[in-house]
Amino acid sequence: MGLRGRNYARQYWPFLVPAGVVVFAVIVFPWIFTLYMSTMEWHVGGNITFNGLANYKRLLTDDRFLWSVVRTLYFTAMAVFFPVVLGIAAAVCFHKEFPFRGLARTIFILPMMATPVAIALVWTMMFHPQLGVLNYLLTSVGLPASQWQYSPGTVIPTLVMVETWQWTPLVMLIVLGGLASLPIDPYEAARIDGASPWESFRHITLPLVWPHIMVALVIRTIDALKSLDIIFVISNGGPGTSSETMNYLLYLEAFSFYDIGYASAIVVVFFVIILLISMLLFTSRRQAY
Repeated sequence: MGLRGRNYARQYWPFLVPAGVVVFAVIVFPWIFTLYMSTMEWHVGGNITFNGLANYKRLLTDDRFLWSVVRTLYFTAMAVFFPVVLGIAAAVCFHKEFPFRGLARTIFILPMMATPVAIALVWTMMFHPQLGVLNYLLTSVGLPASQWQYSPGTVIPTLVMVETWQWTPLVMLIVLGGLASLPIDPYEAARIDGASPWESFRHITLPLVWPHIMVALVIRTIDALKSLDIIFVISNGGPGTSSETMNYLLYLEAFSFYDIGYASAIVVVFFVIILLISMLLFTSRRQAY
């Protein structure tokens, strides 16, 4: 490195050091400390003793944790599938010219602007078995009333309904940006060849906008995996443990049962699961380009 390079390096240090300190304090140190806590037998108010991998071995035999993993994956799959499919459909609709399109777009994205807790409280009132407006609408058209979040069989689909309502606009905005950047020439050539609208969408629009769909898929998957506020407010993990995801179980172990060591082991495993799924999605995204 020449003299000029060393001078540039000295000029950069005052900017790099504060950023490095912040990254270490906010990201690196908490993870090191979490790994350390996951090897401890640590209850709040009790003694802290080293137990090695005992917390991780306990996870392998804990049916409550194993079922929380299944519920997390089930919830995530539905909470990604429906917003992505409906978001693509909404983007295609809003990409077309029609009167008051700007106003319609604004109204459509309003659910995304509200806080999840406020949305959960409103939907909780709507889900009430006797007083909720949703059961009133069902019975008024001759359909049976639903138990919504009060039934083990419907609680997760109910939570997915709320997630879909709130986050479909986000997918729509991402895909709509991709649609706005598409070239016109392939569509004109397809029209000349006699392609139907569905064939144009399937063979032209979908492949060209697929990278944007993958971006929406990655963002939505990561967000659904760590969802807690909607579950906490609407179902509180119930009935029983039927909507208890990994994130909710982690909350219970840390702040209700005060088992910090076991909760830290859940954090580590949860992070590994999120990391593996994210790597899979990012790999698929790179292949899409």
